[in-house]
Amino acid sequence: MTALLERLQGHRSRVVQAPIVREGRIVQMVGMRLEAEGCRAPIGSRCRIAAEDGRTVEAEVIGFAGSRLILTPEGGTQGIMPGASVQPLGFSHRVAVDDALLGRVMDGAGHLIDGGSPLHFSTYRALRGDAINPMLREPIREPLDVGVRAINALCTVGRGQRMGLFAGSGVGKSTLLGMMTRHCAADVIVVGLIGERGREVREFIEDVLGFEGRARAVIVATPADDPPLMRLHGAWRATAIAEHFRQQGRSVLLLMDSLTRFAQAQREIGLAAGEPPVSRGYPPSVFSLLPALVERAGNVGSGSLTAFYTVLVEGDDLEDPIADAARAVLDGHLVLSRRIADSGLFPAIDIEASISRNMPAVVDPAQLELVRRIVGLYASYQANRDLLAIGAYKAGSDPALDRAIAAIEPIREFVRQDRLQQVDMVQSLQGLLQLAGKAGLEAGR
Repeated sequence: MTALLERLQGHRSRVVQAPIVREGRIVQMVGMRLEAEGCRAPIGSRCRIAAEDGRTVEAEVIGFAGSRLILTPEGGTQGIMPGASVQPLGFSHRVAVDDALLGRVMDGAGHLIDGGSPLHFSTYRALRGDAINPMLREPIREPLDVGVRAINALCTVGRGQRMGLFAGSGVGKSTLLGMMTRHCAADVIVVGLIGERGREVREFIEDVLGFEGRARAVIVATPADDPPLMRLHGAWRATAIAEHFRQQGRSVLLLMDSLTRFAQAQREIGLAAGEPPVSRGYPPSVFSLLPALVERAGNVGSGSLTAFYTVLVEGDDLEDPIADAARAVLDGHLVLSRRIADSGLFPAIDIEASISRNMPAVVDPAQLELVRRIVGLYASYQANRDLLAIGAYKAGSDPALDRAIAAIEPIREFVRQDRLQQVDMVQSLQGLLQLAGKAGLEAGR
């Protein structure tokens, strides 16, 4: 038996130490899919490709077909020719982390793009890191003050919770993220702008985030014109930076806009690698990568990492595959309604469709009951909107609906909040009690 084990160990050693050819050649390129022959490298490692104009383009190994490596580039592919040399670099995914990053803006590769002075780092983390042992996660027991009254009072978020922000285009999701960045009671805020329009990056930083919000924030920006691998790495980089500050025992808020663009980037890479599309063009790797990303948030040790991920719903369709998959792995969701936004109410939070699954663990039962009754009044009004609009309802016919009609305007005013206004948790709960009085829901009634 001992001799057999020694032979197996010797065979395993020979496999691991097999010589690796250090240089290969590009033999085919279709879209974002590059194929190289003559070199060996493991999946997930990086290679350097020499372009005709003297530039080098880094690419990641995403698969193989026989003896050919399948690569996807991190940068542009201009200048890459048939026969271009390919040099394996090994696993070089490292994320520089330091307090000096606060207030700075970088791209998905970690290059500072804000025009500020260069930084020198001595601490690094792995880009994708390791999964958290479920038994090492601390329970969510403490509420997080995000500075937005409707969220604090009606959809309370706990420290370490993962929330989805479901919205169509143009209903105020970026503005709501900016409000939380400015007003949230977190030590550090990490913002990942993944796949959004390039002009929105500076607008978000200067107009929405502002000087106060930026001072304690790190921004990772990978606009829509970046290659899919860069956009993918932007999301992983933002998460790794947030993990670093959590490891220091700090309260961290991670805002990622958007999870949908992250999924679309992986769709491009997966299809280039030859994966079959299984749901509206999305390959299986997308649905396995989503939980791998969001599960890195949570409470570990004395630190907390609370995350908000925006999810774009095409045509306001909440049954979109990414929206459906996100709901399954997140701890709740806030829905921004186009109908509510069109009525002039901002933030356009649909309190009937929104839910925080950890709310019962972080608030008083009396508040939970009060919220349930307020949402019930709101839902009753919405269910009868058409009846009321055509004047078919006669006051007094239904006492419950009469209460809902009387309460709808106070509820709308409670949700309405200027983007520069901060409403802390105490003020939010005081406002909730006042709303209950206006709606005829005082304790004991």
